[in-house]
Amino acid sequence: MNTSDLKSLLEEKTALYNRPEFITFDPVSVPHLFSNRNDIEISGFLAATIAWGQRTTIVKNGLRLMEIMDNAPYDFVMNAGVTDLKRVSGFVHRTLNGDDCLFFIESLRNIYLNHGGMETVFQFGIQQGDSDVYGAICNFRQVFLESPHLDRSAKHLANPASGSTAKRINMFLRWMVRKDKNGVDFGLWNSISPALLCCPLDVHVGNVARKLGLLERKQNDWKAVIELTNQLRRFDPEDPVKYDFALFGMGVFEK
Repeated sequence: MNTSDLKSLLEEKTALYNRPEFITFDPVSVPHLFSNRNDIEISGFLAATIAWGQRTTIVKNGLRLMEIMDNAPYDFVMNAGVTDLKRVSGFVHRTLNGDDCLFFIESLRNIYLNHGGMETVFQFGIQQGDSDVYGAICNFRQVFLESPHLDRSAKHLANPASGSTAKRINMFLRWMVRKDKNGVDFGLWNSISPALLCCPLDVHVGNVARKLGLLERKQNDWKAVIELTNQLRRFDPEDPVKYDFALFGMGVFEK
């Protein structure tokens, strides 16, 4: 497939999946419950954190976590007392348990109280001349781990410096940063350019990307994320990650 045909295919599939109908069965449906910026950020981050496994289970557990947080995630993070937090201790999604969840809430509280919020923490990790969000993710992880935690809890926050694809963080950043009129991504954060975003890479996206000749690296790791994202920048350097809709959609819905 030549470059022109490949771009046409990606644009066609992006238009097909980047629309409100996509929201219902996707983890992004969880932050779409809210209209307040801080509620969207926190619910989106927590929904992205548990976004592995069956999508229906992810959404179900994301909604359950919001119920535990009284469907007011920002207020809960900032003001929950001992009794409130006790409810969180029983939450489980696959290998993420109540202890992990309590740590995430404490870390988010620290970020909003002492670091200006999530957008600010990610933004401070970006240096002039950066071509992607690697530094932003690493800085966020460093700040996030300031709060006391178990070793097991740190494993639920991806580290691209160790080679992780950081798929769930990249997906969260797509939700917060990308701006269009389609209604799926929120585009709340103005301090980070969509041009710096990296494609969320999972098994589905990787398989499709390799079939289309967009990814040669066989291992799904941070180097593969950069290789794929650089290929997508050929088609739209200002918004390369919009093609995540195409790659993910073809991988999941067009098997």
